Amino acid sequence: MNFDIIIIGSGPGGYVAAIRASQLGLKTAIIERESLGGICLNWGCIPTKALLKSAQVFEYIQHADEFGIDVKDYSANFQNVISRSRDTANNMSKGIQFLMKKNKITVINGTAILGDNKTVKVTDVNNQQNSYTAKNIIISTGARSRELPNLKQNKKNIIGYREALILEELPKSLIIVGSGAIGVEFAYFYNAMGSDVTLIEYLPNIVPNEDSDVSKELEKNLKKKGIKIMKDSSIVNINESNKKITATIQTKNGSETIEADIILSAVGITPNIENIGLEDLKIATDKGRILVNEFYETNVPGYYAIGDVIPGPALAHVASAEGIICVEKIAGDNPETIDYNNIPGCTYCSPEIASVGLTEEKAKEKGYKLKIGKFPFSASGKATAAGHKEGFVKIIYDAKYGELLGAHMIGYNVTEMIAEIVAAKKLETTGHEILKSIHPHPTMSEAVMEATAAAYGEVIHL
Repeated sequence: MNFDIIIIGSGPGGYVAAIRASQLGLKTAIIERESLGGICLNWGCIPTKALLKSAQVFEYIQHADEFGIDVKDYSANFQNVISRSRDTANNMSKGIQFLMKKNKITVINGTAILGDNKTVKVTDVNNQQNSYTAKNIIISTGARSRELPNLKQNKKNIIGYREALILEELPKSLIIVGSGAIGVEFAYFYNAMGSDVTLIEYLPNIVPNEDSDVSKELEKNLKKKGIKIMKDSSIVNINESNKKITATIQTKNGSETIEADIILSAVGITPNIENIGLEDLKIATDKGRILVNEFYETNVPGYYAIGDVIPGPALAHVASAEGIICVEKIAGDNPETIDYNNIPGCTYCSPEIASVGLTEEKAKEKGYKLKIGKFPFSASGKATAAGHKEGFVKIIYDAKYGELLGAHMIGYNVTEMIAEIVAAKKLETTGHEILKSIHPHPTMSEAVMEATAAAYGEVIHL
């Protein structure tokens, strides 16, 4: 069967690209070896948010008296929390099935391998093979949990994020290796559920890609919740005995031994580019990622790649944007390329983190003279009423021209606030324009205006 476009992988890059291609009148097929929606909908973004919401509700109940409400009897049913998360993911995946039918996209179930002359061979679960051809082929095969050489995952007591989503019992103790978004989100969830959590980070700061002020604020809040944090540290040895794992951890102050039920490896991802035929077609790769141009075409004409398999931030919304641009270019449109300096990042622990643009450190490295404003949520009426006074908004401007260079937020619901900054940066908004844009009161988003006012020495509520 022949198509205009075949897309391999149905994650947020693949399925979005397929829908846009169909909208543009292209005969489209999508190949998926597991479940529609990919890792994001089934084993990542969506089910983790369901778990985190359950943890947040449990925390609210535990502190209900602070809101004037008496709750006499409550408990967390861990199995039901996990079941709700899986149901949420399954419902979202069914939604993608509906979108495929609505947009008349052919869904092919199986494992794909690229062949000559833009042929894709697909092997289904019954080991039956079929071949398909297309004028254009998009590789969107995503990524999996990265494994460290000395921390091989056995899917039992040394696990990755997939297993962490479906544990049958709440572990009494848990070691999490890696403090990026995945690590701190699971640290928050399992701590809230009642596990004794130790978070290990190889670098000097947790959430190391974030502004250092945000890192310090998150560390303070996680420690307040009872999470043990070990920075500048790494696991050097593991022993198993009596169904427990004993981990020897090297710190800057020497070695320390910790016992736990489970170790969760959250040290990043590995792109899925092996065994899909790249070598035979001589598609260029570097450091485990497929090389592409600004419209996502590889060095071999007619073959494209998007999402986690190419260089750049491995984020669902980035993959979706890349997929849309890729198919619009294939269809003959003239799409605008992505500004990778204006990509928001969100971490959904509590407090949440949201950021975009340059950190203070990066801005100084680039030689900017800065105006920096910070507004703490402790001074926000809405945050105080909501019982979430932790965190702040920090905004960074170029002192010379007022250019908005970056924003870094930590606090309640800040992931819902960062889009304002993304739009402002896209429109090349200055600090003066943010300051003169009236923000509604009382809202958490007022902190954006107040932080800008602080940068320019005009803050009212500090």
